[in-house]
Formats: sequence, C-alpha cells, structure tokens
Amino acid sequence: MSVRRNTMLLSALLCASLVSVSAFVEELDDSFMDTKGDDEIWLIKFYAPWCTFCKQLDPVWHQIGSELKSLGSPVNVGKSDATANTGLAKEFRVRGYPAILMLKKDVKYDYSGPRTKDGIMDFANRIAGPQVRALTSLQLFQHAMSRHDVMFVYIGATSPLKGNYSTAAERLIVHTYFFSASRDVLPKAVSISSLPAVVVFKDGTYFTYSEERDGELKSWINRERFPNYNKIDSYTLYAMGESGKLVLLALVEEKRLCEKSLRYKRLVEKVAADYREIYSRNFYFGFMEGGSYIDGLLMSEVVVPSFIVVDLSSDSYFLPAGDIETERHLLDFLDKVLDGSVQSQGGNGVAQRVKRFVYDAKVMLTPLFSQAPLLGCFLVCLPLVLVMVTCYLCSKARSADTDEDGVALLAPSAQSSRKLTDKKSD
Repeated sequence: MSVRRNTMLLSALLCASLVSVSAFVEELDDSFMDTKGDDEIWLIKFYAPWCTFCKQLDPVWHQIGSELKSLGSPVNVGKSDATANTGLAKEFRVRGYPAILMLKKDVKYDYSGPRTKDGIMDFANRIAGPQVRALTSLQLFQHAMSRHDVMFVYIGATSPLKGNYSTAAERLIVHTYFFSASRDVLPKAVSISSLPAVVVFKDGTYFTYSEERDGELKSWINRERFPNYNKIDSYTLYAMGESGKLVLLALVEEKRLCEKSLRYKRLVEKVAADYREIYSRNFYFGFMEGGSYIDGLLMSEVVVPSFIVVDLSSDSYFLPAGDIETERHLLDFLDKVLDGSVQSQGGNGVAQRVKRFVYDAKVMLTPLFSQAPLLGCFLVCLPLVLVMVTCYLCSKARSADTDEDGVALLAPSAQSSRKLTDKKSD
C-alpha cells in the first residue's frame, strides 16, 4: 500500500513540475502579431506534431523558458504549431521544423546553431542585449575575453568606421558578440598603432582590421568569426560555408582515438598556428569526430582517420592523392588545393543533386527495409503506383478528347456527303 502511495505521490509531483515548467512557454496562434507588445522580445519555436526532432527539442525548450524567467530575462518564450497556425508560420517564412527564431522590435533573427540548451540560450541572450556592448573597465574587458573564444571590439570615438561596425553588428549579431571600448581599458599587452580600429581577439592573440588588406568590414568579420583551429561539428561546418573559406578537417574516431588520429589532430593544429599568416585568409582548421556528416557529402563511407578539405559554399571537397604523414605533405596538399592542382569533387550541379537525392533516399530506406521490409516496400511502391495511375488517367482522358474531336470533324463531312448524294439523286 505504501509503495502505491509513494508511486502516486511521485507521479503527482512530476505532473506538477511539468505544469510549472510549461507555464513559462506560451502557445502562440495566428493572432500573435496583433496582440504582442511593440517592445516585447520573443524566442519562438515553430513545430509540427509529427516531427520527431520537434518532440526531442520540447523538454529542452521548456527548460529554456524556465531558466530565462528565473534569470529575469526580458525574453518571452513561445511555441507554435505551424501546421495549425499557418498564417503565423507564413508571416515568419517557416520552411522546416523545428524552426527557431527571435523577434525584437519587429526584426526577425533566425537561429541555425545546434539544438542544445546552451546554444539557444546564448543566442537568446545575444539578441536580447544591445547589439554593441560597451566595455567600460579593464575588469569587464578581461571578463569578456575569458567568456568568448572570438570577440570583436571597436576601439575609439565616433567615426565612419564605427557606423560601418554598427551596421555589421546589426546583420551578424546572430552569429557573434560585438563590443566597444576606449583605449584606456585595454590590457597592457594590447597595442593599437592608430585609432579608431576594429580588433578581433581569438586564438590567444588579436588582429586589427585593415580595409586595404581585408576588404569590406562585414565580410572580414564574417570570415574571422570562428577560431582558426577548433573542434567542428556539422552545424559549425555548415556555418563556415557562409564565410567563403575552405575547411581543412582531420577526421578522427568519436570516442577512443588511435595513435594516428592523435597525430593527425596535432599536425592540423600545428599548421594552423605556425602558418596562420599564409593560410588563414583561405582556410579554417579543425577536427571532426566521426564521419557521418562527411559521408553524406562524399556519398560514400569516409575513411577514419583521414584528411579532407571541404568547401561548403559549393558542397565540394578535396582529397589528398596519397598518404599525409608529415607537415610538408600537408602543406603541399594545401598549396595544391589553392593553385588548382588538386581537382575538386562533388559540387551542387544538377547531376550531383540527383545523385545526392538517391543516396539520401537509400540511407533513409535501408534501415527501414531491414527492420520492417513490408512497410518499406509499401512506402516505395505507393508513389510508383500513384504515378502510374495518374499517367493512365491522363492518357485515357487525352484519348477521350481525341475521340470527341474526331466525331466533331466527321459530322460535317458526313452531312456534306449526304447532301451531295441527295443532290445527285435529284
């Protein structure tokens, strides 16, 4: 009896906790845009009831709502069934599920990072705050440096460069933080030759923007918003494609690394650090655990450990012709990629897209056939049957139209023939 009472008590407590957590996430409908306040900031998830990824994200979403509320954040958290509230989904141009975005002063900011609590919370805090955050003391400056792997800082008074910096921050705040500071709050190790200046702090050092050398400020920020060497996941790799840079990856095992994998990682890290001035304008460097994402790009199972250079702007890649065992081998490979000696593979042409569609379908259906062959056959055959039936009905309708036209043409002919016959008989 006591066991049953305890079970019922635990169930009641669990239900109460779920209700309390759910209270921090508001369900939004098509009337949202008419009822929201002008100064309200919203973090919104669009979902579909049948979407597996949406269901997996749901408990994380409620945790985010609860934590933002407990921190006193001005961000309101909501979610909307895009299949039921089609007007709201159309307003925000929702194309896939789950879609995550923020709305601040009627400006929409799309989130494209990993579907994790930390990633989404960081995005929410970044958008909710000022686009350019002032660092008014050395302590604040050092605290910001300790929290961010990459940090952009405008240093100096009001100038046209500051206006360009603010414009870039407005566009790129979805990706990174932007700060401003005066010269007197900089650490002693930071030496700026002239002001105003835009400086990026990353990889344990800093680099100053030069319009003559680096081109447009926004493009330079977009290129420099990642560490030069880093652990790279699929979301980060996809985002790197927007920078226009190539990515040199050491593909290694997901868990216990073999000696060769460790050597490949160290080799990429050394080249990234020692040859930064030569290659940083064209390459990012890093390692990726496992090769499932790269398998989809190559449309075959990739060898691990190995090296690959990826160009996500065109879905193409470069593979070394032989084994890379030394630093010199790796440098030669990078040089050949840059001068065109190594032929790029893949791409996003029509033929390649068709091949990728077939490959993705095969990857998706193979486990289904192995676990439920009857269901797999049904899902494959049903579209074929529908296409065949549609073609048959179209051809039948066309032949019927032809018959009707034939009768219409023959009728006058027959009538005139009849008239001629009658006339002759007269």
